[in-house]
Amino acid sequence: MARLLIKGAEEALGANTGAAKIFSNARLVRVVNTNTSNAYLVTLVASVGGAVIGSFTLAPSESVELVKDPLNGIFAANAAVKGAAVGYSN
Repeated sequence: MARLLIKGAEEALGANTGAAKIFSNARLVRVVNTNTSNAYLVTLVASVGGAVIGSFTLAPSESVELVKDPLNGIFAANAAVKGAAVGYSN
């Protein structure tokens, strides 16, 4: 069983590139869709206000651990998608 090291408070993702979150320059962010019926697009950008690197659809009630560079930002199509900086412990 993997252990999750919480490195910051969970917060709703912004809704566009200008409101993207960098989570204190975290390299690993747990992203969770708290909505139980709708999937939402999650987008990774080069920096806050920057160009899109890629995106994916996060299913209802699902979570992923997103690896990113420290200044990359994350935003989502709905505030039901939240994120928190995390790490692993032994």
